[in-house]
Amino acid sequence: MPQKAWSNKRERQYQHVKSSAKKRGSSTKRAKQIAAATVNKERARKGESLTASRSSTRDMSSGRRGGLRSGTNRPKGRTKEQLYSEAKRRGIKGRSRMNKSQLQTRRRGEELIEGEELVAPRAQPATW
Repeated sequence: MPQKAWSNKRERQYQHVKSSAKKRGSSTKRAKQIAAATVNKERARKGESLTASRSSTRDMSSGRRGGLRSGTNRPKGRTKEQLYSEAKRRGIKGRSRMNKSQLQTRRRGEELIEGEELVAPRAQPATW
């Protein structure tokens, strides 16, 4: 997804990231998405874009991160800000008072992954 606003350096970066993603087994479409996101994040970090999200400017660079947070469920997987955004999207109450660990626990407790569908866990029957 090369854009006219990108410099020659960013075009080269896009091609490099895209080819690396394809070598790792990503589809062409996904490789293009990854490359465009990486280039746009770097542009935002360097002040080359008109707008920039907080995660683009505050987070470590994508080159330095090297996939450390690539959607894993490890304790160091996603940032607190990412978890909070997801909790907000899901309408989880009390999220503003939760720390990262609580957001992760709440996220795991509220979803079961079956295929690609996310469904709420089944309630346990009450015992008398």
